[in-house]
Amino acid sequence: MRIEARLEELGVTLPKVGAPMGSYVHAVQTGNLLYLAGKGPHNADGSMPTGKVGRDVSVDDAYAHARSVGLTLIAVLKDTLGDLDRVKQVVKVLGMVNATPDFGEQPRVINGCSDLFLEVFGDAGKHARSAVGMGSLPAGITVEIEAIVEVE
Repeated sequence: MRIEARLEELGVTLPKVGAPMGSYVHAVQTGNLLYLAGKGPHNADGSMPTGKVGRDVSVDDAYAHARSVGLTLIAVLKDTLGDLDRVKQVVKVLGMVNATPDFGEQPRVINGCSDLFLEVFGDAGKHARSAVGMGSLPAGITVEIEAIVEVE
């Protein structure tokens, strides 16, 4: 199935990719690997959810934030590749959670992104992953996620 059709079937609309928020680019390709810069979550109104997961933000809300980051990462793939069917395999995901020191459910949070990749890309969305807690993230956002993708 074409990925664009799959997104439509899932009722998914990709967000617009804005300019990078610093001195970097959204993606760099070397050989057949595309390295995607870390992205943060966005609410429907365009604001960024902030706070500490485990204190200010529930695991379920943080899961939704991670899913929104996954949508942004897919949008970056589309902008970079032109055609999402060029995605051969999501290779690696690094998910960072702005969490309290005693929080230990980072994998559940980052599943928001991982589950989306599986829904959209099927077997090609299966990936290796790290899900870690951070003392802080830029602008106080709840999650930041980066990925490495094999492309054709």
